[in-house]
This record gives sequence, structure tokens and C-alpha cells, in this order.
Amino acid sequence: MIKIGKNVLIAMSAVLSLASCDDLFDTHPYDVNFSGERDINAKNIKAIESMYGNKDTLRVAFISDTHGWYSDTKDEIADINKHTNIDFVVHCGDLTDTGTAKEYEWIRDIMSQLRVPYVVLIGNHDFLGTGDQAYTSMFGDMDFSFTAARVKFVCLNTNATEYDYMAAVPNFDYMESVFAKDTANFDRTIVIMHAPPYSDQFNNNVCKAFRRYLDLAPRLMCCIYGHNHNDKVSNIYGDNLVFYSIDCPEDRNYRIFTITKDSYEMEQVYF
Repeated sequence: MIKIGKNVLIAMSAVLSLASCDDLFDTHPYDVNFSGERDINAKNIKAIESMYGNKDTLRVAFISDTHGWYSDTKDEIADINKHTNIDFVVHCGDLTDTGTAKEYEWIRDIMSQLRVPYVVLIGNHDFLGTGDQAYTSMFGDMDFSFTAARVKFVCLNTNATEYDYMAAVPNFDYMESVFAKDTANFDRTIVIMHAPPYSDQFNNNVCKAFRRYLDLAPRLMCCIYGHNHNDKVSNIYGDNLVFYSIDCPEDRNYRIFTITKDSYEMEQVYF
């Protein structure tokens, strides 16, 4: 019989423990080292601007808050694909429920079934754990913009409570700079966000200042947001600026905007 000393047993136990820890960390739900496509927004923005930069009429589908409703989201994507004249899709945030890497992979795989390019904003649920890092790796910057059909789409991170109000969210410097950049390339502006002013996630101490910065946007057509899981159309500030809420897929509807040189029309689609 071979005798194993106490010190050897301790060493073997330590090795096995480390191996067990490695296995644990390899499958940790908040590990952002996921596989598959990354930097999706930048790639799709390049495609959108290339294909639709000077188009006269633009049709854009807006969806939001897919977290937890993956079966409904698959149906929503399938319905969007039936509309052969949609140019691209905007997801207004809350892709995931708890910000895990697996949830990000799930929604990315579902969104990849779209036959047109898409971009994704970050929502408050997407920040949970290391979700903000996963979003940045998979999709890119949290504030971004692009131009199609001479309309600048400005997509803003408005999830202020995720920073305990300690960060510049919404980022007024970014808004000011992007509204003034490349003005020869666009005539109108649409601002998109996840959480709207006066909601639980917005920094409501700066709601009035936010409205002033929106006035810097050349020919601001409307604002579009998610978060509230409803299809409300409102004048949040009591003026002529219209805010459109995008519903969650559980309620089986989304919006399509048809944008022309002179105006736009909004269609609510049920699936």
C-alpha cells in the first residue's frame, strides 16, 4: 500500500480547488469574454450610412425592452422581416433582464435574424452586474449617432440612476457636439433614448436643461424612447415636441416610422 503524506494531500486538495474555481469562473454569468460578433453598432451604422445616406424616403422599425420575452421577440423579428420595405431597425434598450453574458448572446442571436441592419441602445437592465461592459464589447459606445436620408439619429444613454447620478448622463457635451457636427450632411434630427425625462431612471434634476439642449438639434422632428412598456404618445414638456414610447414585445406591437424630405408618418404594427 502506498502511503500519501499529509502535505501531499493538502497540495492535491489545493490543486483540485483551483481547478474547480477555474471551471466556475469560465462559466460565470457576468464573464464578458463571450464568443461571437462584437462591435455590432459600428458595423451596422457603416452599412446604414452607405446604403441610405441620400435616400428620399426612409422606413425605420423601432422595438424595445425585449428582456425576458425571447419567444415574443422572435415573433416580432419575424414580423418585421415580412415588411420588405423596412430599411433598418432600432432597439431602444433593455435587451437583457439581468445583464448576463448569456442573455446578451441570446438577444444578439435573435436580432441577427433580421434581414436588415440594426442598432441597439443600452437600457437600465443591461447595466446589471458587468452588463455595461458586455454592452460596450458587443455593441460599442453608449452614446452614438448616424445619418440616413439626411436625418441624424442621435442615440443617448439616459440611465442616470445606474451611476448613482455621479456621471454626465445624459451627456450634454456630447449632445452639443453631435448636433453641431457634419451639419452639411443632415437637415433634420431624431433623438432616441431608453429612459425618458421624468421617469425613474432619468436624472430628473436636469430635465429642464435637457429640453434646452434638445433645442440645439437642427429641425428636431421627435424623440423616441423605451423603458415604460407602453405605446404612449405625449408632449412630455407641454410644448410641440412629440415623444413616442416603444412598447415591449409582450404587448405584441412596435412602431414603423416613414420619413420623407418634408415630414414623417408613424404606424403602429401589431403582430
